Amino acid sequence: MRIADLAGRRVALWGWGHEGRAAYHALRARLPAQALTLFCAPAEAVQAAALGDPHLVVETVASGERLATFEVVVKSPGISPYRPEAVFAAQRGTRFLGGTALWLAERADDDGAIANMLCVTGTKGKSTTTALLAHLLRAAGLRTALAGNIGLPLLELLDAQAQAWAIELSSYQTGDVAAAGVRPQVAIVTNLHPEHLDWHGSEERYIADKLALVTQAKPRIAVLNAADPRLAALALPGSEIRWYGDARGWHLRGDALYRGDQPVMDTAQLPLPGRHNRSNLCAVLTALDAFGLDALALAPQAAAFQPLPHRLQPLGARDGRLYVNDSISTTPMATLAALEVYAGRPVAVLVGGHDRGLPWDTFADAMRTRAPRAVVTLGQNGPRIHTLLVPVAAQAGFALEAASDLEEAIGKARAALPAGGVVLLSPGAPSFDAYPNYVARGRHFAQLAGFDPEAISGIAGLGIA
Repeated sequence: MRIADLAGRRVALWGWGHEGRAAYHALRARLPAQALTLFCAPAEAVQAAALGDPHLVVETVASGERLATFEVVVKSPGISPYRPEAVFAAQRGTRFLGGTALWLAERADDDGAIANMLCVTGTKGKSTTTALLAHLLRAAGLRTALAGNIGLPLLELLDAQAQAWAIELSSYQTGDVAAAGVRPQVAIVTNLHPEHLDWHGSEERYIADKLALVTQAKPRIAVLNAADPRLAALALPGSEIRWYGDARGWHLRGDALYRGDQPVMDTAQLPLPGRHNRSNLCAVLTALDAFGLDALALAPQAAAFQPLPHRLQPLGARDGRLYVNDSISTTPMATLAALEVYAGRPVAVLVGGHDRGLPWDTFADAMRTRAPRAVVTLGQNGPRIHTLLVPVAAQAGFALEAASDLEEAIGKARAALPAGGVVLLSPGAPSFDAYPNYVARGRHFAQLAGFDPEAISGIAGLGIA
């Protein structure tokens, strides 16, 4: 459905975050007199009312009955379509769309294809993969857009032109590609692990929603991680699969990068901390090959990549201790990957945040044999993690502390470490219990550690360049 198709219909917006505001401005740009109803929080309603839009009605209660009075609801990604009020309205004919679906419909050709679009999803690594993809596309001389879930809603680039689009999609957005009836040229899936179960309702539905990018949208070429068991078992009729992560394609042998049996270069000094991040380079190079570029020639350009903030980001040293901001870590698996990077140094890791019910048993088992110097728990699920780790800490001999907030956690981490140690914020959980997002959490960590939060937060290359 294109924006022009909304003209004269009963249309509502649901959500007034970054994506919601982008959707409003895009609809207004194309349909200046269209009647719109906005459902948002009371504080956001004040902001929306200040726009002075005579064709905008603002409401603060989005009941199922009220939503069902609209033909189309353009909802923000963070609002689950599995909420009871959304299900109620959908069963009565209301169509729910995301801003991503509207943008895609504006771009697709008559067959639903977008030949210059490369989409990236996955539980972890999708932001780094998308940014690195954009970096190497630009190194190839292509005018490239970097947008999507990475921090720039696609509808903010409604009329922009680029030779290549590197687009990050969250599990909240992958269904938009299929809903728009669009077929990407290349779609990358990095890995699959349980996450966002509160939004999706179950692990099975999370996996299905995430995979909709390749199972329903049917990209011309799907780039999949052969090292992920769920992905390795996929068959995708209608799409060509290009594998990375094993000897069939781009992969790592230790720190050495290979293309099939051909050694290419050492990756140890690349600005991609951790083996899992260098695996993202394999995904990108596979996608570049699929896009018709010379990935072998472009691979050395990864050395000039600027790492993303809040992802294993070294902030600097204070009092002889290194502070590392990995606030993006929202699963226990991500925390384990972060600990591997600093396995050779004494580490105090800060874990815990919003409790989505994810199990920490695998993390606890790992602590029996490869624990850091100290684990400090905090946040809503901190007590649950702490209780799980008490017998493990007694057996494995690491320090286990509990903190009421981030400031106390940093103090306890600092006290547990000798000079040369690492204070690692890698929570393994979302920030919503105490912060609006992982960026705010990472900025507060930097501030408490004595660093300038303004200097650590920007993502280089967003937009078109």
